[in-house]
Amino acid sequence: QKYIQSTANLRVFLGRSLAVGHQYTSLGTQPILCSSIPGLVPKQLRFCRNYVEIMPSVAEGVKIGIQECQHQFRGRRWNCTTINDNLAIFGPVLDKATRESAFVHAIASAGVAFAVTRACSEGSATICGCDTRRKGPPGEGWKWGGCSEDVEFGSMVSREFADARENRPDARSAMNRHNNEAGRVSITDRMYLKCKCHGLSGSCEVKTCWWSQPDFRMIGDYMKDKYDSSSEMVVEKHRESRGWVETLRPKYTFFKPPTETDLVYYESSPNFCEPNPETGSFGTRDRICNLTSHGIDGCDLLCCGRGHDTQTEKRKEKCHCIFHWCCYVSCQECTRVYDVHACK
Repeated sequence: QKYIQSTANLRVFLGRSLAVGHQYTSLGTQPILCSSIPGLVPKQLRFCRNYVEIMPSVAEGVKIGIQECQHQFRGRRWNCTTINDNLAIFGPVLDKATRESAFVHAIASAGVAFAVTRACSEGSATICGCDTRRKGPPGEGWKWGGCSEDVEFGSMVSREFADARENRPDARSAMNRHNNEAGRVSITDRMYLKCKCHGLSGSCEVKTCWWSQPDFRMIGDYMKDKYDSSSEMVVEKHRESRGWVETLRPKYTFFKPPTETDLVYYESSPNFCEPNPETGSFGTRDRICNLTSHGIDGCDLLCCGRGHDTQTEKRKEKCHCIFHWCCYVSCQECTRVYDVHACK
């Protein structure tokens, strides 16, 4: 069952949806994991067969990317909803070259790089391990130790698999490649030295350090900022030796052009206020809103001016907790009443 869900998560990286049925009861072997996944282009299929033991980590990376997307957009009109009983995991939302598509590609690519890098450092795969290339001279008071995470290998896996379908000479492929790379660069640029002290009673007589990835929440926060400041582009066509090629250029020349860390898009997003099967919008009816907020999660904006209903809700919570020496905490159970506001 774990591998069935893992394979379903790979849909995000494919140009068309994957049908994952109950017949895939075990994806732990190469023929089932790779050959039985419809929609893989030849390059992805070859990659899957060559790196079959890390494919569960690839799927896990897409999963944490989706979870982070849902966390970051939990208070917005589009909240990164996935459809469990549909072949397209996000519905038609990703069909357009919008800011939402840009964010999903970036965070999913980052998730794959993150999960593969972490799996390698934990010894989950035999084809990869710790990074021994980035070790320079140690600093004052510490020495190299532990297992530095090989983010270059994780990024390579994400790049080879995620970008395999983005080889067309059109604007959408150019946009997806750019945003995929922006997601991966967000991790590479935030690698840091993590250290551990050794000695009697934590005296830190010896300190060993290694390169570590940041917490993925930090990546999500960063990419959400990039979503909010994403660059709108326009599509240009020009003829090359291989035929017509589409490229992207900034729509507004008085803004700073996007760098490799920025997200780009070239189609406007729907407002996501009302259900629309063509755009994939579920609307915001019955969504919980924040009555005191003036932001997008507030009832005025989230409910799109339709107003909201208020109901009381009783919740049982721990209260009057007391610490006893030594060492446990005892609590009572209290019932508290909350006002819950939902969009009309």
